[in-house]
Amino acid sequence: MSEISIKELSADIRKAIENLKDQPEVKDVGVVTKVGDGIAWIYGLQECGFNELLEIEGIEGQVISAFALNLSENEIGAVLLDSDLLVKAGAKVKLTGRSLDVPVGPELVGRVVDPLGRPLDAKGPIKAKKTGAIENPAPGVLDRKSVHEPLMTGIAAIDTMIPIGRGQRELIIGDRQTGKTAVAIDTMINQHRQNTGVINIYVAVGQKSSKVARLVERLKREGVMEQSIVVATSASDPASLQYLAPYAGTAMGEYFRDNGQHALIIHDDLSKHANAYRQMSLLLRRPPGREAFPGDVFYLHSRLLERSAKLSDAKGAGSLTALPIIETQAGDISAYIPTNVISITDGQIFLETNLFYQGIRPAIAVGTSVSRVGGSAQTKAVKSVAGSLRLNLAQFRELAAFAQFSTDLDADTKHRIERGQRLTELLKQPQYSPYSVWEQTSLLLAATEGLFDKVAVKDVREAAKAVLSELNRNHKKLMEKLNEGDKPDDKMKETILAAAKKISKDYEETKA
Repeated sequence: MSEISIKELSADIRKAIENLKDQPEVKDVGVVTKVGDGIAWIYGLQECGFNELLEIEGIEGQVISAFALNLSENEIGAVLLDSDLLVKAGAKVKLTGRSLDVPVGPELVGRVVDPLGRPLDAKGPIKAKKTGAIENPAPGVLDRKSVHEPLMTGIAAIDTMIPIGRGQRELIIGDRQTGKTAVAIDTMINQHRQNTGVINIYVAVGQKSSKVARLVERLKREGVMEQSIVVATSASDPASLQYLAPYAGTAMGEYFRDNGQHALIIHDDLSKHANAYRQMSLLLRRPPGREAFPGDVFYLHSRLLERSAKLSDAKGAGSLTALPIIETQAGDISAYIPTNVISITDGQIFLETNLFYQGIRPAIAVGTSVSRVGGSAQTKAVKSVAGSLRLNLAQFRELAAFAQFSTDLDADTKHRIERGQRLTELLKQPQYSPYSVWEQTSLLLAATEGLFDKVAVKDVREAAKAVLSELNRNHKKLMEKLNEGDKPDDKMKETILAAAKKISKDYEETKA
């Protein structure tokens, strides 16, 4: 801060700065020159580091925490972690010598916390033995292993066509109210039902408090909360907490990853996270770039998502899988923030509004969705029956659009359209009802072998339910073996096809 700008300050602040200059430890102490909109401008603190935690003397003797985000020669722009009404110009600021950290460890499992690890669930204080830095470098190439273990979502359309592996980063993208959170929550529920031992971390960025409360209640009802951590910020929270939430959740997930365990983190959603960062950046007088977002908004998400990885055997073989969520406007997948996050992640699940309103739920657009990990992160059982499914569905969508303009269709086209209609029905799945490996394998095997072809489209789901019920009732041991994930042998295939043939015949005869 130059001498000219110091003269422009009030007499009290000038006096505080003069007193500061006389102190030998001036490198560790500063003075607040301006405060407002959650930002404090500080003179001094010459040895302050990026993201370093600062302590500001608040009114009535309170200590207000802040972290440094703007570092210039004589002035620091710090983001307050509490109300700016508690800080006045002229207040003393101290360096703490440490970066921002949060409590981590098994003590947080089953709890609802804010981004600083403070409890929000009235279950008492969290007695975590360890803390983790909010900003950590991502594991290097030599510390990683290729993604090869499946992380089953329980959603047949995803596990068969867009498989997710442990350590992958798979984006869930779509307009608001198209079922993005539903996909993420079903994945959490499936980890509990399949007893995978994966720890779930759900990060709510600027969500309605009522939505987070409903979600927590649902997780409790499903028994999932016992292996989950919820990091919550509401729309009324300061931008600083919304900015920190995904980083805090990742730090909590890294504890499990680095201790040879497996964790799944859901960022809901990174569009609001980018908006919170834009708000802070503009208040810190950083130059806006494209669409008023600062130039480093890509780095904001890349350094967050790169921390999700599958570690090498030498590092304990743990994993952290990320499912970031991005909200689009009118399906514009090529907007600034969506394209940024698409280029960081290992694929995306695109949920289409039109499909959602047609009753196809989850409303996954097969043509736009992709997994860059592919079949290497699929169980052998599902992989053996899912080969042609994606192609069949994509062809069906194209042919169905074409068929609207033509009444005279050849037999092959008619057959593809009818098969596609039944596959679409089969992949419809109500929320909170994930399928196990044997259920997905059985249904897809029956469908691809054409055993539902003569069942009326409206009865396909009912017939599928009856097939699963029949297999579970009469061939439980065989299905338990199939559920281990190995490729089905001839006996399993014969059993599944015989059951499907019997059920579909009943539906064909009585309801066709």
